[in-house]
Amino acid sequence: MPIRKAIIPVAGLGTRFLPAAKAQPKEMLCVVDKPVIQYIVEEAIASGIEEIIFVTSNGKRAIEDHFDRNFELEYRLEQKNKLKELEEIKKIAKLAKFAFVRQEKPLGDGHAVLCAFPFIDPNEPVAVLFGDDILAGKKPALKQLMEVYEKYHDPVLGLWNVPKKDTPRYGVIGGIPIEKQIWQVDTIIEKPSIKEAPSSLIVAARYILTPELFSLLQNQSPGKDGEIRLADVFKTYLQKKRVVYGVVMSEHRYDCGDKFEFIKAQIELGLRHPDMQKKLKPYLKKRFS
Repeated sequence: MPIRKAIIPVAGLGTRFLPAAKAQPKEMLCVVDKPVIQYIVEEAIASGIEEIIFVTSNGKRAIEDHFDRNFELEYRLEQKNKLKELEEIKKIAKLAKFAFVRQEKPLGDGHAVLCAFPFIDPNEPVAVLFGDDILAGKKPALKQLMEVYEKYHDPVLGLWNVPKKDTPRYGVIGGIPIEKQIWQVDTIIEKPSIKEAPSSLIVAARYILTPELFSLLQNQSPGKDGEIRLADVFKTYLQKKRVVYGVVMSEHRYDCGDKFEFIKAQIELGLRHPDMQKKLKPYLKKRFS
């Protein structure tokens, strides 16, 4: 079956962005003129996704409201003849079919994905995109993973090259390159020491899950911290001598759960914005020359 659905877990508390995230979801923080979560949804739609399941938690109602119609706002924009803004607002709710489900307890990213299971056909593959990461490139990052899935019909991971010194912060893969930018993965090590890291390729932000892997996830035991992790189910899958592929992304990844990366996203995506760049580029040149 083709990939038509995506799961986007957005249940995290956003503690790194307190107090800004105290009364609004961190995914709704604005980068230039759109909330972070809209960039991620637009990437999914540009990749061919038709249905999106958000896994939310208490305090995330603003995400639901953002992807719903706001008839009062539309009426006022129309009355004021702000037709460009009206069209922008109306098209958000038409991007895809949206569904929302609550994760009642923070029991890990794997558990969050499982919360979306009632919306998934047992025989269909599904994409997973995490709600912090904006990937900026000419070709949608998720589309690249979907193309690898369509060729091999196995689970696919999004991979990024990081400096070796940073590998202890991530899940790091080992494997062999089989095509340009494509690896066959044979191991995943969570937060290894620099010496233990099998490569400088980390797993982050984007996944393609197959029905077989989803089935394993339903039976995956929690780790020592009591949480069900996607990384653990991929390890279980690999232990069964099954094949996992990874795509090395060339796009810049803005981890908007990190304050510095969030500021970088504001500046660099602002320089690409057709209206903002006219003011921002001269300002930066004058301010920092």
